[in-house]
Amino acid sequence: MRRGLLVTLEGGEGAGKSSVLAAARATLDARGIPYRLTREPGGTPLAEALRALVLDPAQLPLTPEAEVLMVFAARAQHVAELIRPTLAAGSWVLSDRYTDASYAYQGGGRGVPIDALDWLERFATFGVRPDRTILLDVPVAEGRRRVDARGGGRDRMEREDDAFFDRVRGAYLSRAAAEPERFRVVDATRPLDRVIADVVAELESLAAGWGAA
Repeated sequence: MRRGLLVTLEGGEGAGKSSVLAAARATLDARGIPYRLTREPGGTPLAEALRALVLDPAQLPLTPEAEVLMVFAARAQHVAELIRPTLAAGSWVLSDRYTDASYAYQGGGRGVPIDALDWLERFATFGVRPDRTILLDVPVAEGRRRVDARGGGRDRMEREDDAFFDRVRGAYLSRAAAEPERFRVVDATRPLDRVIADVVAELESLAAGWGAA
């Protein structure tokens, strides 16, 4: 049986991932491609419980070491229970964040050493890496403006300062530059319809190649 593809969507706060994910789902539906939509941290009951702890503003202070271990514990369960079996069954997985988020948030943002993240990635993902990563890039100030405009309370991560998110964005862009064959960086400051058009075109290209395999 042909293996499915793992497509991950990454980006900082206010990058517009929710709107893009809706368009991505519509594209895969129109193509008749079987897929599972999921998110990180999360995707399974255990992982969702860990997500709630990681993002709960009441969980302060939380050390970077505790945070990264909870994120990767959630990921290990997510990969074993959902991602790996779905791919093996021939379906795609469309994930709102995956391992690159840890390099950005816990690595760039929190300062967790890269060698520790590399080891945790190998240990917790069972070798499952994204086939394509779409990075929605937006400057921190614009992302902040969008988050403020939608209202509601902020989770523990969203309460970080601009310097934290500058480091997150820098880490994302550094990873994209290091792996251009996997990443597609999309300028998310443009009108939403143009951002969606770029993402849809990328998914269409992936689907065409996968269908011809």
